[in-house]
Amino acid sequence: MTTIKSVQQSASQAADNATQTADDAIKSTQRAANNALDNLSDKVHQASEQAAPLIGRLSAQAEALSRKTVDAVREGSKRARLQATNAANSTVSYIKEEPVKSVLIAAAAGAALFAIARLVSRNRDRV
Repeated sequence: MTTIKSVQQSASQAADNATQTADDAIKSTQRAANNALDNLSDKVHQASEQAAPLIGRLSAQAEALSRKTVDAVREGSKRARLQATNAANSTVSYIKEEPVKSVLIAAAAGAALFAIARLVSRNRDRV
C-alpha cells in the first residue's frame, strides 16, 4: 500500500508542479503582454508629443498661405478694377476725341454680332 500512496503522492506532486508551471507561464505571459502594451502606450504618447509641434507648424503654414492667397486675390482684384477704370476712361476719351469714328466702329461691331447671331440661329434651326 505504501507504493500506491507513493504513486498517488508523486502524481499529486506532478499535478501540483504542472499547475504551478502553468500559473507561472500565465503570469509570465501577462507580464510580457503588459510590458508590450506599456511600451506601445509610451510610443503612442511619444508620437503624439512629436506630432503636436508638427501639426502646429503645419497649421501655422496653412494659415500663412491662406493669408497670402487672400492678399494676392485682393491685389489682383484692385489691379483688375484699376485696369477696367483705365479702359473705361480711355474709351470715353476716345469717344470724345473721335465721335463719328466711334459711332461707325460701334455700328460695325453691332452688325458683326448680329450676323454671327443669325448664323448661329440658322445652324440651330437646321439641326
